[in-house]
Amino acid sequence: MLAISFRRLALLTAMALVLAAPTLLVARPAAASTASAPQIIPKPVSMTAGHGTFFLTPHTRIVPSGRGASGVAASLAGYLRPATGYPLQVRAGQARPGDIAISTRDPGSLGDDTSGEGYQLDVTRGGVLLQAPTAHGLFDGVQTIRQLLPPWITSTTVRSGPWTMPAVHVVDYPRYRYRGLMLDIARHYESPAAAMRLLDQAAAYKINTFHLHLSDDQGFRLVINGFPNLAKIGGQGSVGTGGRTMDPGGYWTQDDYRAFVAYAKARFVTVVPEVDSPGHNNAIIMSEYDDVANPLLNGHPQDINCGKNDPPQWNYTGAVGYSAMCPESQNTWTIMSAIIQQLSELTPGPYYHVGGDEVPSTILTQDRYAAFLNTEAPIVRAQGKAVMGWAEIAGQGTALGTPTVAEYWNPASGSSAGTATATEAVAKGMQIVMAPATHAYLDQKYVAGSSGSVPPSLGLSWACSRGCDVDQFYNWNPGGYVTGVTDDNVIGVEGAIWGETTTDLDDVDYMVFPRLPALAEVAWSPAADRSGTTSAAYQDFVGRLAAQGARFLASGTNFYPTPEVPWRLDLTGASLSGGGAVDGTVATLSAPGVAAGDVAASIRWGDGSTGSGAVSGTAATDKTVNGLYSVTGSHTYAHPGFYLGTVTATAPGKDPATTHFLVVVR
Repeated sequence: MLAISFRRLALLTAMALVLAAPTLLVARPAAASTASAPQIIPKPVSMTAGHGTFFLTPHTRIVPSGRGASGVAASLAGYLRPATGYPLQVRAGQARPGDIAISTRDPGSLGDDTSGEGYQLDVTRGGVLLQAPTAHGLFDGVQTIRQLLPPWITSTTVRSGPWTMPAVHVVDYPRYRYRGLMLDIARHYESPAAAMRLLDQAAAYKINTFHLHLSDDQGFRLVINGFPNLAKIGGQGSVGTGGRTMDPGGYWTQDDYRAFVAYAKARFVTVVPEVDSPGHNNAIIMSEYDDVANPLLNGHPQDINCGKNDPPQWNYTGAVGYSAMCPESQNTWTIMSAIIQQLSELTPGPYYHVGGDEVPSTILTQDRYAAFLNTEAPIVRAQGKAVMGWAEIAGQGTALGTPTVAEYWNPASGSSAGTATATEAVAKGMQIVMAPATHAYLDQKYVAGSSGSVPPSLGLSWACSRGCDVDQFYNWNPGGYVTGVTDDNVIGVEGAIWGETTTDLDDVDYMVFPRLPALAEVAWSPAADRSGTTSAAYQDFVGRLAAQGARFLASGTNFYPTPEVPWRLDLTGASLSGGGAVDGTVATLSAPGVAAGDVAASIRWGDGSTGSGAVSGTAATDKTVNGLYSVTGSHTYAHPGFYLGTVTATAPGKDPATTHFLVVVR
């Protein structure tokens, strides 16, 4: 009985020590302790530092008020519970000291913002108040709250804390209303669960649109009622399937798709479906060319094929420009109408993406290409959707109505010949989403060639012959990239992760991060002088990006630890207990791009003794960043009691990081 009582007393006393002196357990590198502002991405419109610190504790409640606030409050609690282990009850009523209050009301500080996503956030010693005119604005503010907390808040397992936020006043709203990420699941299949995880990762940086590239030459990834071959035959392969036994393909059911759309809606993300047309559709042609028994077709479905090969044949390379569906075929429109109608019914968002890119005149002449799109557009509009497509849809002879959104992907800038698709789109009154390949294509290598940090098997180089690292994704202006295309025409920015080389989510993450946060800031934050790597804006950004390293690692997000970013060491303490002799993990270390063998750790055990710690963890591979490292040690205490130890980690070229850990000796 005495032993049991002692253990309970030890636990209670240790908790009291943590709550009474929480600042003792804060883990941060020296550089962070002198930072003049919180390290938020995207950078808010305005942010003013206050005085003092807010402590999130087991007693903190989240108090919603106003329309839609309860759902956002539940989301916030869900984000914070895994790492803190706190109950974080969501309770309506009057907020009390130590609570987080969120309210859908206009704070009166958002000026002319018409996005519906603006918010005001006030953090003081006594509490947190988040206000926004809409629930979407509250959700954006929640992402800022998450980044005000220590980076270990993204952990899926309980960490020691303490969980603090600096006092700050934030007024924030987006530059562009469309901030997108495109995932290609056609060239390599990705499961709904993988797409959901990527969506979560993107939403944390205020990305509000998720573009699903559902069909291409190598795969068709959604069940379409009445045309079972589209999924069963069209979904059977992927790029490279012909030369390997792995990665056989796959497809989503309509229930899968509905679940994904609902998941996105709960995170205020709009889904944009794309089935590319009239080119990039060999998977459709291969599926339906011999579908002579289908009662919905006229018995001669071969007339859909206007591609290079007749009969058609699978091509599981990354080749483009060899397939097209015939605009004159009744069967073409029977198939396309079913796809458009069913996808539109499944997708509540305003856009349907028709593709429209890379159809050579040797496959379809311009007038036949235009005829295809001019037939397709009314089918899309009949479903209540705006037509969206790659910027070639603005070419000669197309008349797609309004509103129409052209997505500009060409690397060309200024007034060079390659910019014609953007200027043609403006001339036709189309809205523009900017996605130039040299600044927004996330499938491009960071460093091109065999000497690059990314292996030859991962990523392409056609748009970035020298590679496109974080600086390329940050240093450009969507509203000034093409002469004559201004912010009056541009509604947003989209990053695209094409799937030729990405076989799983780890590959996708490695190519997407840390470049997506750069695009997110370009799309959200006010225009700035993003003129190069020496600009104040870029230097400020990479400093803030460095603080994301521990967030990536703690959440299990794979990423490329680019040398352009001054990644820092971050530590969080643990706790040990035992009878005299203790042995185990005293801290967890984040050290992006640093091998475990290059880190030295020293331990002060809290009783006057010092020693060295062992640093161990998963080694990096050529396309997987090193995992979180554990710092372990062993020590024998002379007397029972409570000891506050200290761990310091150092590595070449890095500021040291220090944290505290608790030892209970029985």
